[in-house]
Amino acid sequence: MSYAERIGELLDDLSVFEDWQERYEYLISLGRHLPPMPERYRRPEHLIQGCQSRVWVGTEVVDGAFIIHADSDSLITKGLIAIFVRLLSGLTPQEVLAADLGRLDTAGLKEHLASTRANALTTMASTIRRAAAEYA
Repeated sequence: MSYAERIGELLDDLSVFEDWQERYEYLISLGRHLPPMPERYRRPEHLIQGCQSRVWVGTEVVDGAFIIHADSDSLITKGLIAIFVRLLSGLTPQEVLAADLGRLDTAGLKEHLASTRANALTTMASTIRRAAAEYA
């Protein structure tokens, strides 16, 4: 599935919910369904700096596909990183770099998150893009 299809599906999923409490519950659910992170990535060098919660992101390329492994010690933050896993993991590094992550803004996530979590969203995106650039 392409990035355009993935973001379209995510935005459709989010639009079903009438209020932000339901959207938060959806984010938490995404985080709960995040695949377990391999222990080799649960190290200080894989912690994202600048996030209030602890967020680990490890990446690799397998058969040309950019794979994201992630986890967080906060349920909502884990849901936020799960969004990036859902949208970007499995694409090529070049597709990750070309992905219009600004489309996430149309979901209103940043406006409804605490400023520290909104900043974390930006930091997560930057971290993932930098990793993709190293593989591209």
